Amino acid sequence: MQFDLFTPKAPPLFGLDISSSSVKMLEIVEASKGSYRVERYAIEPLARDAVVDGNINNLEAVTDAVRRAHKRLGTRTKHVAMAVPTGAVITKKIVVPASLREEELEIQVESEANQYIPFALEEVNLDFQVIGPSPTSPEEQEVLIAATRKEKVEDRVAVADSAGLKALVMDVESFAQQTALSLVVQALPNSGKDQNIAVVDVGANVMQVTVLRNDQSIYAREQAFGGNQLTQEIVTRYGMSPEEAENAKRSGGLPDDFEAEVLRPFMENLSGEIQRALQFFFTSTTYHTVEHILLAGGSAVIPGLDEVVNTRAQVPTSVANPFAQMQTSPRVQLKRLMVDAPSLIVACGLAMRRFDPQ
Repeated sequence: MQFDLFTPKAPPLFGLDISSSSVKMLEIVEASKGSYRVERYAIEPLARDAVVDGNINNLEAVTDAVRRAHKRLGTRTKHVAMAVPTGAVITKKIVVPASLREEELEIQVESEANQYIPFALEEVNLDFQVIGPSPTSPEEQEVLIAATRKEKVEDRVAVADSAGLKALVMDVESFAQQTALSLVVQALPNSGKDQNIAVVDVGANVMQVTVLRNDQSIYAREQAFGGNQLTQEIVTRYGMSPEEAENAKRSGGLPDDFEAEVLRPFMENLSGEIQRALQFFFTSTTYHTVEHILLAGGSAVIPGLDEVVNTRAQVPTSVANPFAQMQTSPRVQLKRLMVDAPSLIVACGLAMRRFDPQ
């Protein structure tokens, strides 16, 4: 599913992901037919509360971080693909006659959208994509409608503009994530075909659980649990500032009792939250199994977390790394990229928009 609020892409572009904790930039190029190379990437931390719940609260702070990241990225490319938060987008699948021409389809989409969107149509960016023939009737086709408030898009475009960049593509975070995860799923047994794959994205404040089946999302749920809980525990226990705690979390140097007293309980709590989310999935759908758990987000790289989740949930678990099959340019530190990979899922999906058919 694409969410093109702009014209089709021609120039090269890179992915720009603005999350609540950092700005992430990633440029991927084609190495040879059908194979890719990670050319360069940069992650720049954001001031606390600059972005809250996907809303850009402090335009200046976010713009500064984007400028710094772009400078570190060291690319001449100025065009970017960005994404609006999943929670800010209303999506609805509709069924329409397959015989409709483009103009007729647009009119039909607008009239359908009027029923589902709680805002005036002039306040929203509306887009649609034909998915394909309806499974129940060959005379009909399925169309996915996506709509978001204009200010959500405009804020992100304003950040890019202020930083001297140009937003060419506006995607939705969940769609960008799915694009990147399709690269990860291909490496699973039988390429993940007909399997339920739970993607657990542990952000700073929110854990998002999405279950994918054959590249389609069949379930999604958010839980208020994130990496900030670990940071907060470090602050309380060791009397550090939040910034010191974040740094210590990444680079080590914490007291000897940290692993047993703080990290282990956090991993157990996180595993418990994942189990709860899976229970919700089983009780609210017709499915009773999940074949694989993929961990994404900043907390995914905590050493041994995949094993703890695997043991608790009794489901094969691995850290999502969309770059496993890609080459890397000499300027990219492979070891660092492996650590950062789970945080770069959305950025990767956005960077892959460069290869959309024209």
